[in-house]
Amino acid sequence: MEDLGVTLIQTDIHWQEVDANLAELEEKIWQLPESTDLIILPEMFNTGFTMETGALAEPMNGKTFKWMKQMAGQTRATITGSLIIREQDRYYNRLIWMNPDGTFFKYDKRHLFRIAEEDNYFAAGKDQLITDLNGWKICPLICYDLRFPVWSRNSFLKEKHQLAYDLVIYIANWPAARISAWDALLQARAIENLCYAIGVNRIGKDGNGILYNGHTSIIDPLGKPVILMDDKPGIKSLLLSYNKLTDYRDKFPVYLDNDHFKII
Repeated sequence: MEDLGVTLIQTDIHWQEVDANLAELEEKIWQLPESTDLIILPEMFNTGFTMETGALAEPMNGKTFKWMKQMAGQTRATITGSLIIREQDRYYNRLIWMNPDGTFFKYDKRHLFRIAEEDNYFAAGKDQLITDLNGWKICPLICYDLRFPVWSRNSFLKEKHQLAYDLVIYIANWPAARISAWDALLQARAIENLCYAIGVNRIGKDGNGILYNGHTSIIDPLGKPVILMDDKPGIKSLLLSYNKLTDYRDKFPVYLDNDHFKII
């Protein structure tokens, strides 16, 4: 199994300015010093975390979707992040998983942040996404999903004698006021699921005056941060070791004692 090159982009987001955000992110991506397999952007990377669905929603195959397709093709890397998508009469906080060959997958945010009334403006997703990249099984999720461990539980597939995924990703606009919870929960998700956990958060202040201080990180299966960014803009890349992951799972197979349940 190949190791996986991941690149995390922690950035400020221009409030509700799609063109400015896409232009700045494109510049950052082209500054990457070396190739990577996966580029991860924050939640609502093209607008910031806004409820202005009517003004800012895009259709599938809209401007931002096409930009992701172009960037993935040019960099030969998978690119993921979320944006506001309109389908018929509903709006979704939708993560797009764009592959270099133009194929893509989507995940609609399951847990909507009612404190900001996100549940009044968006429809909740129903399905989890587990996708494959270079043989790695990856589960991408969005922000508030981090607080709900049942939704991201790494199930043991008896017929394959393996866990469902190797890496869980949370893209976010997670405020500085609750950053201690972000740090702790990312570590918990890695430990309990015997996987790598990645959290990509934004920085800066949004149009509602909410402050974000980053703490974008990669957590190894033991719960140890191997990358932990501060509150400044930055790009970090790392090669995740599949051998390290499987060695730990073989030596400490707690997943064999998991409780078995289904979400209904």
